[in-house]
Amino acid sequence: MAEEGLLYGKRTHTYNSRLAQELAVWAETQAGATIHRALFLAYFVDGQNLGSKDVLLATVRKIGLSIEEADLVLADRKFREHVDRDWALSHQYQITGVPTFVVDGRGVSGAQSYETLEQLVITAGAIPR
Repeated sequence: MAEEGLLYGKRTHTYNSRLAQELAVWAETQAGATIHRALFLAYFVDGQNLGSKDVLLATVRKIGLSIEEADLVLADRKFREHVDRDWALSHQYQITGVPTFVVDGRGVSGAQSYETLEQLVITAGAIPR
């Protein structure tokens, strides 16, 4: 991360991100919402607990979405089934980490070189330039 100049803090804990995933699905339904970067910064840079409702609502506030609506989404778990479907698909593809890149039923996990990703899409039938 440092070699590439990317922000990354020292993490000492791993937190359950299930609610953050549900909140992110909701945020995607809001016009122009960009919560993924804010969640990344909260967790990977600032070491915050993405399982905490307070942290999630503070993140929503930072990007300018409705705190009240986000609070209802979290309380009612309105996007639980959507995330359940995503998890089922990840199990189908045997995804065990992020990021994971899947093309034509094949995948690679973790940060990968350009060449590795290029080979993945070529193996799937893309024609290299």
